[in-house]
Amino acid sequence: MEETREKKYSKKKGLKKSTYLLIVIDILVVICFFLAYGPIGYFRNLFVNTALKTMTHKYFAYVLYSEDTVTEIKNSNYFVRISDTTNTDDIVIDTKEKDTYDNEYDKAILTREKGNEEYKVLNIKVGTADGYLVAIYDPSKVRLIAKEQLGTKYGERIITMCERYKGTVCINGGGFVDKGYGSGIPNGYVVKDGKIIWSDGYNPKAELIGFTNDNKLLLTTDSAENAIKNKNLRDALEFGPFLIVNGKPLEIVGDPWGKAPRVAIAQRKDGVVLFLVVDGQNYVFGASLKDMIETLQKYGAYNAANLDGGTSATLVVNNKLINKPSGGAASTNGRYVITGWGLLNG
Repeated sequence: MEETREKKYSKKKGLKKSTYLLIVIDILVVICFFLAYGPIGYFRNLFVNTALKTMTHKYFAYVLYSEDTVTEIKNSNYFVRISDTTNTDDIVIDTKEKDTYDNEYDKAILTREKGNEEYKVLNIKVGTADGYLVAIYDPSKVRLIAKEQLGTKYGERIITMCERYKGTVCINGGGFVDKGYGSGIPNGYVVKDGKIIWSDGYNPKAELIGFTNDNKLLLTTDSAENAIKNKNLRDALEFGPFLIVNGKPLEIVGDPWGKAPRVAIAQRKDGVVLFLVVDGQNYVFGASLKDMIETLQKYGAYNAANLDGGTSATLVVNNKLINKPSGGAASTNGRYVITGWGLLNG
């Protein structure tokens, strides 16, 4: 008799648990449906814009929404591309510490850590996401890094690339033809030491991100050939958009590209170079383009450009992966990429 009661009790307990589970699932479905199709457009825009910006998961945008809805969202969320070229004369390199500072952000950048005159890593928030801002005090040591042989089957992890170049701090750089592990084929120009080492032809809509021989960040939509000849270009790669040019921020309407792990390179008027890397998971967390611009402006960026983000976002300091790359890259010391920027001592 007691055994029968226990069985009945266990059965009822099991039924209650399954009932509660079904209720929770129903609630989650209703919440998701409300976010996807309800009156609050933010979540719909965020999902669509983030999905459309990825290389391999654009189709996610069309799983929940019609083509007309996706087009409408795209048309109401955009940025106005900056076509101006940086005025490098505005940059006067003087990165020494000061007796007084303009604000707390200026002080955070320019005060050195004990025993380290080369760089400083700040743990910061970029919007609501965790980020890392690296100040590099000698812009002449910021150089392009690239996989050993461009155009071959696979890319190379930044941690490996950085060690090979004898780098202290390295980030990923430009885009590439994406084939899972990343092919060795860059998108656009790659310039190293004043020579074009890769090109798939000049694209007037592309954005060239580089440094001149006098160690100033050059952002231009000109060809690499012209930039080498007329603008003293030393190293460069293609990506974008430009976030800040000559102190003027990118004009953004809505929230194009959504939130994602992101990477940017910038330079202050005093010549200090900034690497900004933001953690996050695609489709859920990370920073928007506005978040990146606002953060860089706070820390005095005068010129800045967006670099490849998502699972490519990588920050290496002293041969250690500092950030938390999204997706499977988190467990493999970062994704295979093609190019990057590094603080090099070799």
